[in-house]
Order: sequence, then C-alpha cells, then structure tokens
Amino acid sequence: MKLREYEAKKVLREAGIPVPSGVLIRQAEELSSHLDALGDAIVLKAQVDVGGRGKAGGILMADRVTALAKARELFSKQIRGLPVKEILAEQKLAIQKEYYLSITVDRSAKQPLVLFSDAGGVEIETTAKENPGAIRKAVALPLMRDLPPFMLRELAGKAPKEVMPVINKLYRLFLEKDALLAEINPLVVTPDGVFAADAKIIIDDNALARQGITVNRDLSEREREAEKHGFSYVELDGTIGVIGNGAGLTMSTLDLIEYYGGKAANFLDVGGGAESDRVMNAVRLVAGVPSVKVIVVNLLGGITKCDEVAKGIIAAGISQRVIVRLAGTNEAEGRRLLSEKGYEMLDTMDLVVKKAVEVAA
Repeated sequence: MKLREYEAKKVLREAGIPVPSGVLIRQAEELSSHLDALGDAIVLKAQVDVGGRGKAGGILMADRVTALAKARELFSKQIRGLPVKEILAEQKLAIQKEYYLSITVDRSAKQPLVLFSDAGGVEIETTAKENPGAIRKAVALPLMRDLPPFMLRELAGKAPKEVMPVINKLYRLFLEKDALLAEINPLVVTPDGVFAADAKIIIDDNALARQGITVNRDLSEREREAEKHGFSYVELDGTIGVIGNGAGLTMSTLDLIEYYGGKAANFLDVGGGAESDRVMNAVRLVAGVPSVKVIVVNLLGGITKCDEVAKGIIAAGISQRVIVRLAGTNEAEGRRLLSEKGYEMLDTMDLVVKKAVEVAA
C-alpha cells in the first residue's frame, strides 16, 4: 500500500527525519489559523492516490494573501478523476541543493538496495538514462540493522554531513515498517538544515496487519473496475498501456518503457492462469484510459495459455493499436489467431517496447 504524502511524512518525522512544517486540512477555512506558522511562502499539495499530481494541477504555490483562495481552488478540482478531499499545506523551503534517496528491494540479491544521487527533484529513471554516473548504490548485508559508516560515506559523497544520518534513519525505517519502497525526492539542503521535501513509502500489503495499517482509499472508476476483476492495477500518467502477467514482468516492462523514453499509462497484472474473458476485460480497462495511444501486452505462458490470451485480445475489439509479445504454452496457436486478425507481434520485450514508444511519440 502506498502511503499518502502526509502519512509518509508522519512516518519520517517519527523516525527522526526532518520534514517541512505543515498542516493537513479538509476545508479551506481551516488554513486561516495556520497562516502565521506557515509563513509568507506556502505550498498546497492535493493528497490523492494518483501519479502525475503536479502535472495535473494538484500542487499550487501561495502566500498569506492568496492561500485561502488557492486552497478553495484546489478543493474544487478533480485530479485524474479523483476529488480533492485533503490538502497538505506546507512552508515553502529555501532550497540550496536537491538530492535523491531511496531504499527498495534488490530482487537478485534479495536484500535492501540503497540509491543516492546528487540529481534530486527528477525521476530516478531519467537520471539513470541521462547521467547514470550520478547514482551511487549499496546493497545492505543480511541482518544489517544499521548501515556501516564507510557505506554511508560512499553513498553521500560530497553531500553535507547531515545527509548521512538521514540515509541511515531511512534504512531503519524501511526495515521496521516492512516497506517495499522508501523514497525521499527531493532530499533538500536549506539554510536551516536538511529536509525531506517530498516522500513516497510503499508498505508490503502482506504486512499491513502487523503494522496496524487499515486500507481506506478513494478509488477511481477504473481502479474500482480493476478491483472487481481482481487485477493488480495502478494508474500512471503516460500514454502507453501495459498488460502483463506477474508483477516482476509487468514492472520490467514499465522500466523498459521509461528507459526508451516513453511513459506508461498504467500497471496491470492479470495474474496467472488468465482465460480469454479475463484478458478481454483487462484490455478494455486499459483502452478506457483517455491518454492511452498504444497498448503493450507482454505475457509469458505457463498456466496462462497463449491462445486464451489471443482470444481475449481479439474479443476486446478496441480501437487503439495493440503490440503483443507471447511466449510459452500454446504460443503457436496464439500467434496464429492474432496473425489472422492483423495484430502486430514481436519476439522480444525489447522490440515490443521500442515499437510502442515509437507509436506513442
């Protein structure tokens, strides 16, 4: 479960990581009593469970005079189909330098992976493509409860000394909260110290009970539809629809799209053993995203049969272009069915993604 920004920052604050002064409001008028504390420069951030919040108008700058009007404006909006019910109002920071810090799971090493970059404030995928040398990595050793000083020094590089304790505190938080991702982007240096200006924390759904977290989220219409069909589905802000089977394969497809300069519109894992009706519903769901120009279907046949996948794609009857990669059980029959209907099939994930990025451009 992805925590909202204010929830993530509460967790950071409890872990001893500085965050900007702020207040959560549910009505614009609540802001009046906090203006003195927030100061002359204020940032208003809609707390909605969608990506691309800033591009969709979900973050507004204000001052004491305009803050109430801006808050009313933000409450009146819908961000990618979701109403704004909560706003995080924060003191705007005087930023001198931005860094990127995240901790996730290295699936190969089966250990936490710490990433740190001097290029903060941008997506790490962009940095990895344009300036890979700017990212420093470290894999934590088994049962390591704290990162050793040499590792902290190597990660932080020439960053101020105050950054190293933040790296270690985020690592501890990652372990203690059963997180799949703990990200601060940007981690900023100001005249008053180091602060987590924005944060993203994803808790393992299987650990929610142990963490005492109750899931209570507003879902978009498509998210409700996905939940009804039992799909693992996340809305993003790109133009390339993605359907895969298995979280790892689907995430790899998203990463490759980013690598080749595209933007995924969603994450959709149909799961194993998907029959034609299930695939049809998945394709129609993704095709219903207004921004989608092309759909990538990347499925490996094991208990999922490629001919069933093909039947589902054909039955969906959508207008958008669909580019398919099928491999595994009943692959030849699946390819035959799609070929007869004129669908484009490519042999590798790399080729499929390159073609989709080209079409979406």
